[in-house]
Amino acid sequence: MSLLSARDLVYTYSQGSPLEHIAVNKVDFDIEQGEFIGVIGHTGSGKSTLVQMLNGLLKPTAGTITLDGVNIWAKPKEIRKIRFRVGLVFQYPEYQLFEETVAKDIAYGPTNMGLDQEEIEDRVVNAAKFVGLKSELLSKSPFDLSGGEKRRAAIAGVIAMDPDILILDEPCAGLDPVGRDILLAQIYNYHKERGNTVILVSHSMEDVATVCDRVMVMNHARLEMFDTAQSVFSRGEELSGMGLRVPQITSIIDSLIEAGIPLEKGVLTVDKAVLGITEYLKKEGRL
Repeated sequence: MSLLSARDLVYTYSQGSPLEHIAVNKVDFDIEQGEFIGVIGHTGSGKSTLVQMLNGLLKPTAGTITLDGVNIWAKPKEIRKIRFRVGLVFQYPEYQLFEETVAKDIAYGPTNMGLDQEEIEDRVVNAAKFVGLKSELLSKSPFDLSGGEKRRAAIAGVIAMDPDILILDEPCAGLDPVGRDILLAQIYNYHKERGNTVILVSHSMEDVATVCDRVMVMNHARLEMFDTAQSVFSRGEELSGMGLRVPQITSIIDSLIEAGIPLEKGVLTVDKAVLGITEYLKKEGRL
């Protein structure tokens, strides 16, 4: 049994009005425990609407979402419990910071879960450590933090709830390249250490290719692809037709293949590209 599944999932905004718009249309998928899933798609493809349904923030117009085989809307009054198990970090989550101190902000979720004070304090410390926040920052106002620190504090607040599934909607948006790389590495380390399922929505093909096991491709409200990162990014022409692109290194290798150099298709990282080119040059006696 899959950890998280969707069947015939539909979400329609302003249903029955002249502004009616289908944002997610008959989507099916299964996600297993411990997977790192990427979600990509052009602006307006349905990515954010999809992930907001996965933790019960939006109720599907039709279809079902199941967590451990149970429909998350089977008991609507208990949907709050689902949000503790499926944590959602919004784009620009630092705008949601509001407490007097960073520690109180991170503790907000665990406190609402009804945990005892000792457990809450342990979770705050551990979550801050996971996202790279120094302990001396916990007593500061969140509004005194840098942009990157605010982002990490907001993410720590969701991690502190120890969700079975952590969903991040464009977590690196607006960060400089160094800040993005640091945050992405911390998310990846969290996934590896905790073994929890992570779902990453991103416009960065490089980020998705670097950390994700499988990739969902949303296109005009439908799930067009759901496969391994290598398989998805091997379909460059199809992605281009959806207004997407492959990672830059993948595009470079594809160009070399078109030029007649026998390299592996679907290369996602610079390290693998260097390895493939080196092996080719050795075979040709050029190294």
